[in-house]
Amino acid sequence: MDFDMLGLPPRLAQNLTDLGINEPTPIQTKAIPEAMNGRDVMGLAQTGTGKTAAFGLPLLSAILRMEGRPAPKSARGLVLAPTRELAGQILDNLRAYAAGTQVRCELVVGGASLNRQEQRLAKGVDILVATPGRLIDLLERKAVRLDLTGYLVLDEADQMLDMGFIHALRKILPRLPEERQTMLFSATMPKLMTEIANSYLDNPVRIETAPPGKPADKIDQSVHFVEQTDKTGLLIDMLDKHRDESALVFARTKHGAERLMKTLDKAGFSAASIHGNKSQGQRDRALKGFRTGNLRVLVATDVAARGIDVPEVRHVYNFDLPNVPDNYVHRIGRTARAGRDGAAIAFCAPAEMGELRDIEKVMGKAIPVGGGEPWAAPRGGGAPQKRRGGGGGGNGGGGKPASRRPRRSRPRRAA
Repeated sequence: MDFDMLGLPPRLAQNLTDLGINEPTPIQTKAIPEAMNGRDVMGLAQTGTGKTAAFGLPLLSAILRMEGRPAPKSARGLVLAPTRELAGQILDNLRAYAAGTQVRCELVVGGASLNRQEQRLAKGVDILVATPGRLIDLLERKAVRLDLTGYLVLDEADQMLDMGFIHALRKILPRLPEERQTMLFSATMPKLMTEIANSYLDNPVRIETAPPGKPADKIDQSVHFVEQTDKTGLLIDMLDKHRDESALVFARTKHGAERLMKTLDKAGFSAASIHGNKSQGQRDRALKGFRTGNLRVLVATDVAARGIDVPEVRHVYNFDLPNVPDNYVHRIGRTARAGRDGAAIAFCAPAEMGELRDIEKVMGKAIPVGGGEPWAAPRGGGAPQKRRGGGGGGNGGGGKPASRRPRRSRPRRAA
């Protein structure tokens, strides 16, 4: 099947060809026809499988069929995303798909001037891409109205729930008309998502191209068991083996990400960081440098996990395992995008064995051991500890699952 068979307007189909996008992905093949027919859609698919086009192309098609211009301060279509980076990426994609048309797309996110955003919305827009918090700011200032918004998209809805946006959604969604088309897309399906779907979608068609929580098949995963103090040395050794390839490194905290970035910079890597303490300008410059290849290593917190769409990312490092197991799936989904191969390497310190077990439970399988030995819990409970004894684990990928009973050997120390 090609995009012409999905009933897209000729201009959109031509733009996709010009962008080198010739064949729809499975989520696009299933979701676009349903959305084009006006159905509410709940789409569940792995990261990097083309969800933006799955909702963006039907949305643009509907806008192109409409006559006249949007009313002042109104938005014909609304796309909500959890992070500034993801919202910006969605806007870039929509504008590329709509090139040469009269469709006007605008972005409102935190960290930018409210007054300028208010000015851009004054004449009305066709599609508004927004983060929930900034949209509420503009609603309270009466700078935008949603009573004429006939199309709503909730992208990465699970991340919005993880980030505490459920209360923001409950403020925003009642402002939209009841007669509307709603599309919800996500890579995982937490329990609270059912409440969102039941409350705001009307008899949706559920489209699932992979079990929720399942990462892309082309990602080569491994976990290395290493002391917390040895993680930095191990990371530097691994990065040194592929200096010419892009790597994304995830840290748990803002301060930890910044500290790690500075260490990597001193070690001679072209590195930058992106986290909540960075201004929007700093985050934009870091992402631009990473996309263009001027920066080879980007250290990030989970704030960036949903907003980085760089097909050239070959390596994702979980320097710290995430507290929320679903975030692991989204982190490693930054590699092996658009059909490419990629590697995801996790570092597990003794105190992170609980997080590792939760991650493997969500994915439904164990992560192969790439180095060291699984940490064993001491008798009587408490934090996991190293086994005493000689020997060590290998560094090859595809080893035994982390959940197996560990041998009585000391894990390999990172250089």
